[in-house]
Amino acid sequence: MSALKEERIARPLPDKASEASTVDVQRAIECGIRRLLQDQQEDGHWVYELEADCTIPAEYICYLHYMDERDPALESRIALFLLSEQMDDGAWPLFHGGAGDLSCTVKAYFALKLSGQDADSEPMQRARRWILDHGGAERTNVFTRILLAWFEQVPWTAVPYIPAEIMLLPRWFLFSLDRISYWSRTVMVPLFILYSLRATAANPTGTGIRECFVEGPESVGDWFEVRSPLNRVFLWLEALGRRTEWLIPRRLHRHALERAESWFIERLNGLDGLGAIFPAMVNASIALKELGYADDHPLRNQTRDALRGLVIDRPDRTYVQPCMSPVWDTGLAALALDASGESEACAAAGRGLDWLVDRQITDAPGDWRRGAPQLPGGGWAFQYRNDHYPDLDDTAMVAWAMHAHDPARYRPVIERAVVWLAGMQSSKGGFGAFDIDNDAEYLNHIPFADHGALLDPPTADVSARCLTLFALLDDPRFERQRERVRGYLLSAQESDGSWFGRWGTNYIYGTWSALVALGADGRNLNRNRNRNRNRNSEAITRAVAWLEAHQNQDGGWGEGNQTYHDPELAGTGSCSRAFQTGWAMLGLVAAGRGETPAVRRGAEYLARTQSADGDWPEPWFTAPGFPRVFYLKYHGYSRYFPLWALTAARQAWRGA
Repeated sequence: MSALKEERIARPLPDKASEASTVDVQRAIECGIRRLLQDQQEDGHWVYELEADCTIPAEYICYLHYMDERDPALESRIALFLLSEQMDDGAWPLFHGGAGDLSCTVKAYFALKLSGQDADSEPMQRARRWILDHGGAERTNVFTRILLAWFEQVPWTAVPYIPAEIMLLPRWFLFSLDRISYWSRTVMVPLFILYSLRATAANPTGTGIRECFVEGPESVGDWFEVRSPLNRVFLWLEALGRRTEWLIPRRLHRHALERAESWFIERLNGLDGLGAIFPAMVNASIALKELGYADDHPLRNQTRDALRGLVIDRPDRTYVQPCMSPVWDTGLAALALDASGESEACAAAGRGLDWLVDRQITDAPGDWRRGAPQLPGGGWAFQYRNDHYPDLDDTAMVAWAMHAHDPARYRPVIERAVVWLAGMQSSKGGFGAFDIDNDAEYLNHIPFADHGALLDPPTADVSARCLTLFALLDDPRFERQRERVRGYLLSAQESDGSWFGRWGTNYIYGTWSALVALGADGRNLNRNRNRNRNRNSEAITRAVAWLEAHQNQDGGWGEGNQTYHDPELAGTGSCSRAFQTGWAMLGLVAAGRGETPAVRRGAEYLARTQSADGDWPEPWFTAPGFPRVFYLKYHGYSRYFPLWALTAARQAWRGA
């Protein structure tokens, strides 16, 4: 890369790294920078594809048939993608390398049949056999049964009782919108309408999948398996509500529907969609149709176009994203480039951060204000736009990137961000992703919550990102928040020394996040804080030992999503992956172990496995949307995390 400063590249590394590996790492850094610069958009930001399991593209085909807005050519291309993801046994998994999932398989089968796939074809026969062998379509999860109810494949009694009157429940009630996560709110409110109106798909081809049921949809009573004693109580209350629904006054019912309608329309979010997430966007689009909005109404066009914007349609691959990740991608790419110290890379990072400045959410009427009405705004969303729902993880990371690049230049922006974050701390010291104290765990026992992801409680990885920012700023105004989140993070460490990764796979991600936070925190602890320094040191020592013990023979690290099902597999379950190797190396460097053989071997692995164009092999699924339910593949993770790790290792070697 001609624009890179040759004198920086030529600076020798210490003798501890072999000359060959030094040259290889240097070359890998150059190539990695070049690749990121090529990926940068004209206005300065980065955005990579964000892929989910096959439920999303399958649901998009179902949506087109629900609305009678068929697109046979597009459906055929999506069908080819679905078929390419089918496993040999006929099922579809939630992530590469995972076991078949019944609900995902039923949705994929239904979508293929809707798109015109012959039910007697070999792939469909394999899928059908697998479905029947695993209990049939009657054993699918709640969201799948809702879709089947729309298409009249199951009765509405197969769906949990979710009437629009839920909108009228007060904030203090055992169940209310404020007690559930942002993603649950945006998905459920349109569903309240669709349930109340008993929505029915247009289904122009009259397609059904009765052949996928073992006992038939009439066996409704067997579908709600009791998961706990509390769940049994909720099932009884639901049955009572279902039987007394007819007693609700018509005027009250209309008022509830109007409340739900106005709630989701206020949050439609332009072409970025309700909540800027696919499931909520689909439900909103269908709800508008069921409420009687004309096909050509501006809101109908808006929601239709928002969904179409999530389609990735290439000659070789067509699928549908669950959402977009430009803020997350831009912040992380900027951190990786800035860490290199190269002039062209740092300039590109600055352009990306300048793009982010205008996307800070300062005065929007976000739902988070219900818990902190006097707190001024200052966060960033994950997507291009999602003003009602700024993300604490993104906010901490973007402010960190700005501080690393030029703290004076971005001081007012960083100030707004850290004030907002400090005001969003939960009562136990940790931080959730979007809300304060969104941890009413009993709600995960309601029938609707069979996915177990209704809530947004504090997590170690988000809390670690917030601690990192507090430590880097070292501002006495936020000392109390820093102490409390430090205590939360230390208490969240697993017995083996690792941390659970809620938003990335899995213990390697959580441990990287925590080590960076504790490392930054420890560097800024003065002599009067020896007790905290010792606690940090002990936790870091255990975490470093865990990471080093889980390094693979080839020098890399790898962990499968199976660890969300079986914690005994923590740190294992996959061959080495570049993005997870990057996490582990960054964690070790942050812990002061950058000169160790483990980091050098990791750097050699990354240099050896980089492709000629500066990329690393495309990662498999890199993160859970919801553990054990929904998984994601961030395509950018194979670009910026390995590069960031290599530059951090080089800096550690130079400082040795």
